[in-house]
Amino acid sequence: MKLTDVRSVAVAVAICAAAACGGSGSEPKTTPPPDAPRVDASKAGALTGRILFDGPAPQNPPIKMAADPACASANPNGAISEAITVADGGLDNVFVYVKDGLGRYYFDLPTEPVTLDQQGCRYHPHILGIRVGQPLQIVNSDATMHNVHAMAQVNQEFNASQAIQGMKTSRTFDKPEVMVHFKCDVHSWMSADVGVMAHPYFAVSAGGGKFELKNLPAGTYTIEAWHEKLGTQTQQVTLGEKETKDVSFTFKPATS
Repeated sequence: MKLTDVRSVAVAVAICAAAACGGSGSEPKTTPPPDAPRVDASKAGALTGRILFDGPAPQNPPIKMAADPACASANPNGAISEAITVADGGLDNVFVYVKDGLGRYYFDLPTEPVTLDQQGCRYHPHILGIRVGQPLQIVNSDATMHNVHAMAQVNQEFNASQAIQGMKTSRTFDKPEVMVHFKCDVHSWMSADVGVMAHPYFAVSAGGGKFELKNLPAGTYTIEAWHEKLGTQTQQVTLGEKETKDVSFTFKPATS
């Protein structure tokens, strides 16, 4: 299919999106159950750590953007896929979160939106986390059309066309899901993944694989580290009151 044909399809999708054909309109419950405990910050601890990469950093492939002049001009020196990003022996763009062990704690819902920006014909950030019910603001900062396609499996799948630079679309997810894959139906190389969580204990590794989960109550937890190409790893961690504990995960290059 030609790029112009894909854009025509995307315009039609935009009409559907405006008519609420996609996305979630459900509002999550914001009133806590009467017996739901809250985290006592004075007794909470933290998990800090790194995602390590065992082996030589792979060569990520270049991205071919010549089909869209706006994308090509925004990347005059070319662009490289960010699928596996290694710095100082650490692996970035790993989604780390508490998978199990929190019980029935209640957490206030943030009202400020999380932004997913399309800039230079790439998604920024590439990996991100958001709470159930928290607004996700999708922005088109490029002088070209994008079509945001959220390929949710648990939540409702949606398409949202953004034909004009500066357009913004707001969506929410009403169920936890790890992960929701985003792609652009106009530019095949564009992808992002969003972790939708019922609690605030998640992070994305950065700066050489570093991450931190703050204000975590004492308990025994299953911690999972998710990477888009290298899969998942889990480990069990017991955290005491006011304790800060270091944890690490080690990923290896994928075998063909």
